[in-house]
Amino acid sequence: MAPPTRTALVTGASRGIGKATALALADAGLDVAVTARTVHEGEGVDDSDSAGRSVPGSLDTTAAEIEERGVRVLAVPMSLLDRDSLTAAVDRVLDEWGRIDVLVNNAVHTGPGSMARFDDTTIEMIETKLSANVVSQVILIKAVLPHMVERGDGIVVNVTSAVAISDPPAPAGEGGWGSAYAMSKGAFHRLAGILAVEYPTLRFHNVEPGYIVTERMEVNAKALGLDGVYPGAPPSVPASVIAWCVTSPSAAELNGQTISAQRFAKERELHPAWKRR
Repeated sequence: MAPPTRTALVTGASRGIGKATALALADAGLDVAVTARTVHEGEGVDDSDSAGRSVPGSLDTTAAEIEERGVRVLAVPMSLLDRDSLTAAVDRVLDEWGRIDVLVNNAVHTGPGSMARFDDTTIEMIETKLSANVVSQVILIKAVLPHMVERGDGIVVNVTSAVAISDPPAPAGEGGWGSAYAMSKGAFHRLAGILAVEYPTLRFHNVEPGYIVTERMEVNAKALGLDGVYPGAPPSVPASVIAWCVTSPSAAELNGQTISAQRFAKERELHPAWKRR
């Protein structure tokens, strides 16, 4: 009897790194469940500090592209600020498919505060960032761990950020980033190494994507007349690294470690179509 198809749950998959990762895992033969707030195309709106612009991408669109790859897909609406929706998403996948082999914690809070200077950062902003970017991921991990531990197999990939491990070159708004976002990603960054020690039968990876030009960033750059001024890698670059973590036997050697996606993709030739500057 053939082994069951592996399944993945990818959060924040309506666009950006999450969508690219979902497609990369589907290309690798995994069935993929995807979550996001934007269900239908045309509903996406940038809610960041420069809020209000329409952004492309939706669960519907991602799901359709996954189906074209010949694997199963499950689209599950979810919000990092709705804790009931987090556990409900995991329960839905387990009810439908009976297993989650891979969890990719990619979704991140994009609301106000990410680019605010400390003096303009309210306590509420900090609490929201910590809740959405740390506590929500803990809830998801705790929801999938019992099933992974029972099988003795499972992979969690946390999409972290350079802001978790480096200082800004300038203040927020002048090339730097806000303290609330950095604190939340810093806390999130600490999880993988600790969990790798506590759950030796499972695998945990941090993937630091580097500067990635997502759909939202493209929309804002065009609106500000900055199209092409700040070139970065496409979302498919960190997606290729995440797919490697999930499918390569060699990835076990990097359990609990942080992988810098752009350098790693170049060194391992995981994304030949992308030419790193």
